[in-house]
Amino acid sequence: MNKARPKLAVVVKGWPRLSETFIAQELVALEEAGHDLEIWSLRFATDKKTHPLHDRLQAPVRYLPEYLYQEPLRVTKGVLRNLPRKGFWSALGLWLKDLRRDMTRNRVRRFGQACVLAAEMPSDTGALYAHFMHTPASVTRYAALMRSMRWGVSAHAKDIWTSPDWEKREKLQASTAGATFLATCTGFGAEHLKGLADTPDRVELIYHGLDLGRFPTPPETRETGGPVRFLSVGRLVEKKGFDNLIEALSLLPDTLDWHWDHIGGGGLGDAFKARAAELNISEKITWHGACDQPEVIEAMRRSDVFVLPSRIASDGDRDGLPNVLMEAASQKLCILSTPVSAIPEFIETGTHGILSDDDPTALAAAMLSIARDFEMRSALADAAYERLTEHFLMAPGIVQLDRRLATLFAD
Repeated sequence: MNKARPKLAVVVKGWPRLSETFIAQELVALEEAGHDLEIWSLRFATDKKTHPLHDRLQAPVRYLPEYLYQEPLRVTKGVLRNLPRKGFWSALGLWLKDLRRDMTRNRVRRFGQACVLAAEMPSDTGALYAHFMHTPASVTRYAALMRSMRWGVSAHAKDIWTSPDWEKREKLQASTAGATFLATCTGFGAEHLKGLADTPDRVELIYHGLDLGRFPTPPETRETGGPVRFLSVGRLVEKKGFDNLIEALSLLPDTLDWHWDHIGGGGLGDAFKARAAELNISEKITWHGACDQPEVIEAMRRSDVFVLPSRIASDGDRDGLPNVLMEAASQKLCILSTPVSAIPEFIETGTHGILSDDDPTALAAAMLSIARDFEMRSALADAAYERLTEHFLMAPGIVQLDRRLATLFAD
């Protein structure tokens, strides 16, 4: 690939984030493919740890004002520097139209951040690319219009399912300064977004896939003695379904020796721990908190079953195709999940893993069945690994994305 490329401004919600390894993986791969990247983050990092992937990225990282009142001079300078630009007035009109339908501080902040971004982007920046269709794409869209640049966006899960249709539709229309392209990581999401675009080919399904070079070869064998070790990795939020999993664990019979390890942070942690205590299963649970990727991989290698009981949250939020399922498959770890969103695009139940209803009774039955059948666990894990290596590696998606990014710089 040609190394001499215009600079690409990449707008992300926060950098770095432990829960967004798929973004870090993609950006490292794009950089290694010859893209000249500059990261613009809407928020400062809150995670205390980082992944080795973050250290591999060479691109400079710039932080926009997280709250406008904290950097009033910078925001004012941003507005003043954009005033002479014809695109500023078009962006202002677009933002006012959006503001009338979304009278929130977040919407105001989006425009202020866009003004700073448009003012401070280096002159050799050729285009913009946002990760997530909601706030990052809004900031990108306004700034691109101010600077008369093309922009693209990658949509994932929450940003698709919790954003209003009017906003998604207008971000996919050429007549409303929409994205040149939108990449999304699930067929389920792609079909929804194609129905909102002015032309369906504006939307392309690009699976993140997995860079197996970041992972060790899977263990040759797993221990069969001792408790059956269940492992979950994910934020303690409603859509991950861990409350149902805790109830399910309490339904497992006393004759089954088991232990559950959970990795991840999240706002519902205290409530979940309290519920586990009420159910008298706390001594069988280890809450590890947020961990970096080497720690996650090590946990996968010493576990027996990976459990992710995803569901649709009350606000419509849901998973897409969680990369952590592919990471579990990379270590030949048997997978138990649910048929939510795009998970069945990777896991065919009974072949590559088990997809259960998220009802606690159904989850408990599935866990018990898997726990008692070592041969089944091994067969499902082997099949998932084969599916991963044949259909869900990272490289093909990077080729697709590289082709789409090229359209941002086309004459």
